[in-house]
Amino acid sequence: MTPETATYIGYSASLFIVLSFILKEVRKIRIVNMIGCICFVIYGIFSGMLWPVIIPNALICFIQIYHLLADKKG
Repeated sequence: MTPETATYIGYSASLFIVLSFILKEVRKIRIVNMIGCICFVIYGIFSGMLWPVIIPNALICFIQIYHLLADKKG
């Protein structure tokens, strides 16, 4: 992946995170935020293993998945 492509993924990640703050429905917020976190993980990996970006976003992604699955059960 080119550095330019990684940069575009980083920008799209930021866009998804900001969009998640605009939404009102919790399920949609979690899904859009999770997409942003996944993009940030990809950005972190392809920008030279930026662990301060990868670790928190991976954790947030797993938290979003947990809550999305838990909401379906309850």
